[in-house]
Amino acid sequence: MDRILPADHDWPLHGVAASRQIEQQALAGVEAHALMRRAGVAVASLARALCPHARNAWVSCGPGNNGGDGLEAAIHLHAAGQNVEVTLAADPARLPADARAALARAQVAGVTISSGRASNNSPDIAIDALLGLGSNRAPDAALADWIRQFNALTCPVLAIDLPSGLNADSGQAHGEHCVVATHTLALLTLKPGLFTGSGRDHAGDVWLDMLGVEPDSTSPTARLNAAAGPASTRLHAQHKGSFGDVAVVGGATGMAGAALLAARAAHAAGAGRVYVNFLDGDTMALDPQRPELMFRPSWWQEPAQTLSQATIVCGCGGSDAVRAVLPRLLSSAGRLVVDADALNAVASDTSLQHLLTARLSHGKETVLTPHPLEAARLLNTNTNAVQADRIAAAQQLAERFACVVVLKGSGSVIASPNSVPWINATGNAALATAGTGDVLAGWLGGCWSASRTDALHAARQATWRHGHAADLSTTTPLCAADLIEAMHAASLR
Repeated sequence: MDRILPADHDWPLHGVAASRQIEQQALAGVEAHALMRRAGVAVASLARALCPHARNAWVSCGPGNNGGDGLEAAIHLHAAGQNVEVTLAADPARLPADARAALARAQVAGVTISSGRASNNSPDIAIDALLGLGSNRAPDAALADWIRQFNALTCPVLAIDLPSGLNADSGQAHGEHCVVATHTLALLTLKPGLFTGSGRDHAGDVWLDMLGVEPDSTSPTARLNAAAGPASTRLHAQHKGSFGDVAVVGGATGMAGAALLAARAAHAAGAGRVYVNFLDGDTMALDPQRPELMFRPSWWQEPAQTLSQATIVCGCGGSDAVRAVLPRLLSSAGRLVVDADALNAVASDTSLQHLLTARLSHGKETVLTPHPLEAARLLNTNTNAVQADRIAAAQQLAERFACVVVLKGSGSVIASPNSVPWINATGNAALATAGTGDVLAGWLGGCWSASRTDALHAARQATWRHGHAADLSTTTPLCAADLIEAMHAASLR
């Protein structure tokens, strides 16, 4: 059994269809009911490890095989001397074969089973076995009532495979009611919905037990973005020119701070030189906090050769003024990060979309960093549709515009054309404050410039470090300027 976060390697994530395929293959290789019995052992073992002094356990079992897993767990907890109460929220005659066998075994073992709570005792631990992988709609009234009871508990709640009511693929609740677990034990596979959307709020700490089944070769739906490696070692003979130039083009009237945040982040991430090109004509000559930054009011009009060798971060606080510079940057920038107002400009202009899409065929890489609303504009849809399937939305953007995409939010999704997407599991609501997106765009540009790696690797590394700094922080919200210093400090560890 493995605790998944913080992730130490790139765990494969399998959605409903892939998990079903793996489950069927696993069932074909073992004797009847064996996997469910193994699941029961795993759930009971984790429950006892989490609450070693627990005396009272409540297991709520639903109408499918998830309920059977709960029944098997109840048998082992009962055998270990706990007072176990099982609520069976299902018609026993309509249970699947494995779950019926588990019910019979639990009855023979003397486990207390009823259709309602027979005891008013507060459990020391509760196990959610109501709905599993097969759930694809909002829980009915009876199940919703049990979910409400789970969410009113003050004891730890362990969900089997998924919190009941959660979509395994999208990480969104199927309806109004969804269990909020303290821990989730995924069985056989990790589901992407546990790590993106609302999944992280519902799943708690995620664990995985493979039930003795060898890892399957089935292609994953996504992968978990694991810890970024240490910053690359700088050779003694290297100099600032070895780490490239970053230019931040943005900061229209009233929004200079966005461009400054991106520029400071690019510098902290390791760029050799950082230029700032305000789009309001501001002739600011010095950033007192970071005098290393160089201000060039018309940098975007530099020769095409200069643009082609630089990493450009465009759009941070750019307002509508960014439209005038985008055609040239899209045509000439060697490495381009498109953020904020630049994304909105692209979304509303088909000629800019054509220039963006053509970049990859000319050997020029691009990273888009939209939040859900910006992604919705680019896809000509709405934020609800984007959030309903964040993985699909990010992949659709990557394919449509032939670039790397970082769809920001809880469990940011990093996608690239013709590739399995990544879900980033670092970060928290401390980042929900103005300017943190500008910091991510700037850090990405600086990391990309300094490492000279490909766009996908730079996006994965920057996104992980962005969230990791928030996870280490004791301050909420984390102000954007402080985030830069936190990321810089964390990257040195």
